[in-house]
Amino acid sequence: MSLRYGTLPIVRETGGLKDTVEPYNEYEKTGTGFSFTNYNAHEMMATVRYAERIYYDRKRDWNKMVERAMSQDFSWGNSAKQYEALYDSM
Repeated sequence: MSLRYGTLPIVRETGGLKDTVEPYNEYEKTGTGFSFTNYNAHEMMATVRYAERIYYDRKRDWNKMVERAMSQDFSWGNSAKQYEALYDSM
C-alpha cells in the first residue's frame, strides 16, 4: 500500500516484501524503498538513518523514487496477465 501512495517503505527483506520493494541504490539511481536483511535493531536503525539522509540531502533522488514507487503495479489484473503470459509460453 505504501508504494501506491508514495510513502517510501522501510522493510526487512523477507517474503513478499523482498519481492515487491526494490532497495534504493544511490549509484544507479534505482529503487522503490529501503530495506535491511537481518532482524536486529542496529541494522534497522541504520536503514532509517540512511533513508533520512536521502530525504534531507538528496530531495531530487527521493522524489524520483516516490515516482517509481507509485508507478509500480501489483494489482490482481497485472498478476493475471503475467500468469496468462507464463501459461501461453509453456
